[in-house]
Amino acid sequence: MSSTYPNPAPVAAAPLPRISWGAVFAGAIVALALGLMLNVLGAAIGATFVDATARDTPNASSFGIGAGVWLLVSNLIGLGVGGYAAARLSGTASRTDATLHGLAMWAASFLISAVLLGNVVAGVASTAANGVTGALGGIARGAGSVASAAGEQVANRTSTGAAQSAAQGVIDRVQSALAGTGNAPASMTSDQRKAEIATLAGRRVTNGNLSDGDRERLNTLVAAEYNISPDEARQRVTQAEQQAQQALQQAEQRAREAADATAKGASVASFSIFLTMLLGLVVAVVGARRGTRDSVSVRSNRLA
Repeated sequence: MSSTYPNPAPVAAAPLPRISWGAVFAGAIVALALGLMLNVLGAAIGATFVDATARDTPNASSFGIGAGVWLLVSNLIGLGVGGYAAARLSGTASRTDATLHGLAMWAASFLISAVLLGNVVAGVASTAANGVTGALGGIARGAGSVASAAGEQVANRTSTGAAQSAAQGVIDRVQSALAGTGNAPASMTSDQRKAEIATLAGRRVTNGNLSDGDRERLNTLVAAEYNISPDEARQRVTQAEQQAQQALQQAEQRAREAADATAKGASVASFSIFLTMLLGLVVAVVGARRGTRDSVSVRSNRLA
């Protein structure tokens, strides 16, 4: 008597993971290493064109354009190979999954590059800051030594009373100049007239204009100080105001041009980075789709 046994229920196969992070990071490492290797090769080739002896070196603009093109091409080749490696190592036969592996590899490579570049820039900035700080410290110590030596020489050659007398003389001169403000220009000393002229000129620059009384006072002071006629003094003051106004306008124009150039430079740099990343994305996806395995080989690997 034969016995029949029911067929065992089929065991559902565990779903395969849709993404292989190992393949993604392996592709990113391949892309970065290949791009770095090609950039080093480009630097070596560029160095061969430098001929300082024969003065046959290309100009800076040609070097800059060539370096930029080589940098772009090197990174694109690296991303293409990295996308191919990521898709191939993932073992997927789906073009959609391969494309997603290429996208993940592209993102990982750019993030790693940004971190590495940021560390390099921070290191260079820190080194430069330490160097500047050390140099300033050395200069300060040197200046302190010089000042100390000079102080000793001065102390040896002058007495405390003489130094105090000289300082008091300067103070008295400044006070005398300030005390003469508002007096008749003919009765004022040269220091007093110059002090008041400087005060009125500063008021003109700060406020943008002078009242009629202050303008007339400035003309009188200039005429008395330089021993010229009131008409000539008025012409000199007017000419000085025009020159100052032109200088301010030129400074403002240069500041606006500098700000405009900075904005344009930032815009061009941003668009260049965006286009570079976009081209890298396209190349990574193309490489990933080229690295997609066919379904026959995938099934053979699973059965084996």
